[in-house]
Amino acid sequence: MAGDTLTSNEYIQHHLTNWTFGKHADGHWGFAHSTSEAAEMGFWAIHVDSMLWSILLGAIFLFIFHKAAKSMTAETPSGLQNFVEWVVDFVNDNVRGSFTAKNDLVAPLALTIFFWVLLMNLMDLVPVDWIPEVAKWVGATFFGADPHHVYFKVVATTDPNITFGMALAVFVLMLYYSIKIKGVGGFFGELAFQPFGKWGMPANLLLEGISLISKPVSLSLRLFGNLYAGEMIFILIALLYSGGVVWGTLGGFFQVGWAIFHVLIILLQAFIFMVLTIVYLDMAHQHH
Repeated sequence: MAGDTLTSNEYIQHHLTNWTFGKHADGHWGFAHSTSEAAEMGFWAIHVDSMLWSILLGAIFLFIFHKAAKSMTAETPSGLQNFVEWVVDFVNDNVRGSFTAKNDLVAPLALTIFFWVLLMNLMDLVPVDWIPEVAKWVGATFFGADPHHVYFKVVATTDPNITFGMALAVFVLMLYYSIKIKGVGGFFGELAFQPFGKWGMPANLLLEGISLISKPVSLSLRLFGNLYAGEMIFILIALLYSGGVVWGTLGGFFQVGWAIFHVLIILLQAFIFMVLTIVYLDMAHQHH
């Protein structure tokens, strides 16, 4: 827990450090055993916990919807079928309202993004010490690891590698459909000749280039920033439990209150990521 021989700074740093695999300073590959080792591994390091949770939650999403599809009936629907139909209708309504072209990929993509991001965000409601403490116990019991050097984050969307990865996938689709629908010349023409015409090409390229690049950056940083801030507040509240009965009781009230408010953030960020994906793909299909 928060008070187990760790200072407040060490506790916060521990909970914000990913389980990292990468290249050590001496050239061998392995897991980081400290925050400094994790930082030294650089760009090519892999955040194993983020990968694990994102893949696991993606598999849960596929399992839920596959199970609902196999048991679909026109008679009295089950609770799962009602829930899945509600989610599908919700996503379809947003696609119809924001996407003016015809592309059979957009609705399934929007559904996947919304539910996947929502599941990853929901992990932020799990008390911050529960799963990391289990990871510490497993590491110390079965692998002889120092518990204070066992890192295990559970909220994948607080890792910019995950949010940037999703945003870049959307960005690649934007570029693909922009070129497919408008051609290379049409796509370049939008960047070079809008909004000031051909004589303003340098300014056009600068403005449109910044606008284009800002889309995946804002898409990823918005999700990351909101969930990272929410996780940080949960960690700060958890520190109160090491301050005695009074502070611990107060921390319990704070945690419940923040969790209730944070549910809105979790839902809203999944919704925003989905809607912006739809809007960006719609822009890619439009001609000037």
